[in-house]
Amino acid sequence: MKAIALTAGLAVSIAGGAWADAPMSRGEYLYKLSGCENCHTDREHDGARLGGGRKLETPLGVFYTPNITPDKDTGIGRWSEADFIRALREGKRPDGANYYPSFPYTSYTRLSDADMKALWGYLRAVPAVRQADEPHELPWYLRWRPLLTFWKWLYFDAGAYQPVAAKTAQWNRGAYLVQGAAHCGECHTPRNLLGGYRKGYLLAGTMTGPEGAVVPNITPDKQFGIGRWKRPELVQYLSSGIRTDGDCAGSLMAEIIDNGLKYLPPGDLEAIAAYVAEVPAVANPVHKAKKAKKPKDDSGY
Repeated sequence: MKAIALTAGLAVSIAGGAWADAPMSRGEYLYKLSGCENCHTDREHDGARLGGGRKLETPLGVFYTPNITPDKDTGIGRWSEADFIRALREGKRPDGANYYPSFPYTSYTRLSDADMKALWGYLRAVPAVRQADEPHELPWYLRWRPLLTFWKWLYFDAGAYQPVAAKTAQWNRGAYLVQGAAHCGECHTPRNLLGGYRKGYLLAGTMTGPEGAVVPNITPDKQFGIGRWKRPELVQYLSSGIRTDGDCAGSLMAEIIDNGLKYLPPGDLEAIAAYVAEVPAVANPVHKAKKAKKPKDDSGY
């Protein structure tokens, strides 16, 4: 009973975390941390805030992000709070159809109910935008959404984050942020041909990230990852986008920092650094391959 009580208390602490130290509401804090504006606003074409339409190129096809403003006809204005929580927790639309994992519900499922409700409250208050969603551009064999049930069976583990009792509160808070709202693994973990995470490569970087970006290895590997970084250096980078050597974050990571991570209080940034420092090191030479191929973009560390 004592162990159960300690775990329950830790869960409350982890889900609450340092957001209370941020100069904003809990909902706005989660909104920034989750990167909603980055994906759901088509800045390239001067799109309305959260009106959707941003083009996401992936190896499996082209996805267009939806309108998540409270517009009742083209947004989520007719949704209930339960619909919203189901979308994040189970990856399902209000009509029960599966979402494609281009929507990172595979990470958002780790959020606590309280955090989901706070985020819902914030989104309900943003200005409504009347803008219909763009249809995805996918090969014919991926257009049948029921197939996603099989994909989920293989790669999706629904449920809120469960604290690891053997770890510190700081580590658990970092795990909650990285695995959940910040959804770092969605970009920094390489995927297999079906779009699922490659086993044993958590946060190890990939040559085929979103929009064709090269996403770096952020495991503690000293040769190919960030194992030589000191924690204060990582915290500085996450808050400013500037490395100690003067180099700056690339375009996608710059968006994540400018619109989200820089608003996190020091306690949460330090928790992220503490968690990342202890994930398994993986010798995945993303940077070395990047120099040889010279892809169009560098999105991060």
